[in-house]
Amino acid sequence: MAIETRPPEGRGSTLEPGPIVVSWLGRVEYRAGLALQKRLVDERAAGVIADQLLLLEHPPVLTLGRTADPGHVVADPATLEARGIEVVRVERGGEVTYHGPGQLVAYPIIALSSRGLMVRPLVRALEAALVTTCAAYGVSAARRDGNPGCWCAPDGPTPRKIGALGLRIERGISYHGIALNVTVDLADFDLIDPCGMPDVVSTSIARELGEPIGEPTNLSVEQAGQFFADALVAEIGARKQDR
Repeated sequence: MAIETRPPEGRGSTLEPGPIVVSWLGRVEYRAGLALQKRLVDERAAGVIADQLLLLEHPPVLTLGRTADPGHVVADPATLEARGIEVVRVERGGEVTYHGPGQLVAYPIIALSSRGLMVRPLVRALEAALVTTCAAYGVSAARRDGNPGCWCAPDGPTPRKIGALGLRIERGISYHGIALNVTVDLADFDLIDPCGMPDVVSTSIARELGEPIGEPTNLSVEQAGQFFADALVAEIGARKQDR
């Protein structure tokens, strides 16, 4: 399971749950988004803020989990440099992941024990919210045992990965999160072995709906974020507060 944990300390386990504050941030540079998450984890641990759900996109970037094998980055450094794609090692669990425009990224900053949550139920809630978001577009998807995330045709001969998941738990508070392919350019996944799986096929909501590549679309990452936020809040049994 794509999770890294650090033992709780401080006040994170005794905080009142309150609402989950949902923020759409638009397109955010990866390192800036990571710095924001860490600041919010500190503030949540100190009881300064409520739980947060950050919804955003990133410019093209590759991230490697704490123990990920860099050999799963297929593209050579010169290709990545020419395309302006940085490779960032981060604290989350999991292998290599691509982020880019047209992909919904959601970062839950949640004090688990204040909501009676353990790590595995949070993972299941995130996966269920991904499935529900896909269903809102008429796309059939499901979780897949042994492979965190969200998949189309998970039991078929060629499962297609539409959503990735990787968490970090620090002081009893979650961060990092999920990525859902909405209209992202799937050719960029050829740069990597997604999630360390050389044979995995990546897909998107746009592809599953048969939308022409490169053509105008009514699909919106921001709208997908709202579907995801509603689904996750319902799965956790929380209240949502839009910012």
